[in-house]
Amino acid sequence: MKMVKLGSEGLRVPAIGLGCMGMSDFYGSSSEAQNLSVLHRAADIGCTFWDTSDMYGPFTNEILLSKALKGRRDQITLATKFGVSRGEDGSWQGIKGSADYVKASCDASLKRLGTDYIDLYYQHRVDPETPIEETVGAMAELVKAGKVRYIGLSEADPETIAHAHEVHPVSALQTEYSLWSRDVEADILPTIRRLDIGFVAYSPLGRGFLSGAIRSRSDLESGDWRLENPRFTEEAIARNSRLADFVAEVAEEIKVTPAQVALAWVLSRDVTAIPGTRRIERLEENWASQDITLRTEHLDPLESLINQGVVGDRY
Repeated sequence: MKMVKLGSEGLRVPAIGLGCMGMSDFYGSSSEAQNLSVLHRAADIGCTFWDTSDMYGPFTNEILLSKALKGRRDQITLATKFGVSRGEDGSWQGIKGSADYVKASCDASLKRLGTDYIDLYYQHRVDPETPIEETVGAMAELVKAGKVRYIGLSEADPETIAHAHEVHPVSALQTEYSLWSRDVEADILPTIRRLDIGFVAYSPLGRGFLSGAIRSRSDLESGDWRLENPRFTEEAIARNSRLADFVAEVAEEIKVTPAQVALAWVLSRDVTAIPGTRRIERLEENWASQDITLRTEHLDPLESLINQGVVGDRY
């Protein structure tokens, strides 16, 4: 099992974690029993870095994880987030980052998760109306109180990251990163490496596209938010398929799956990836990707394809 260090303060996590969002929201219906079986299997194989947020569900994803954490809390590195405010009915209530909101959100998450501490607490999105110093100052108070061990940011720009890090050490930045989402390479990755901040890649499989499972919109069930995503129009799917096709060709040549090729590419960047799944076989497939090393003859053509551009914004 490959371990990755997040930040200068010593938080170490498996290179492959588990993004739990899709178990409760955004990707259509799911089964709690099946989700719990995936979580239990993840703990058994060593995939013990679990990622959630208070807004997934909303709120129900943290409750789901609380059931899986019973009897094994000390085995799991638990990450959750605050900042994207939603109502009980799922309504969107904006981005929030005031000190009072941070503290109240943490207490609510601790209660839902059934734990007295959070290993890694992220600001899910930066609140443009609240100085980052106020938000991170409140997070630092949570660390001092023992409610949070390490803090992180998600989808923050270089300037915000630097200002936050001056208030309290930031252990991790979580942002989308995959073969078809490489924006972070220009300014974000150089910034966090200079500051010794770890990187956690969400959607490392391109929201499932790079696995080859999505060839048309008909492959997505009703209620799947990807139906509203610019990269999942019929035109975008057709034009981006050349990348998925080449990933599949590499996979066939080295006798692995396309998803494993896509994940191996992300891991080659010395980051942590948190693919999501609701199936044990996919969990085990993802976990095995850390044993795959891509050769130059595969990496160079992938780079060439990526440089041709991806159709559609990522949101």
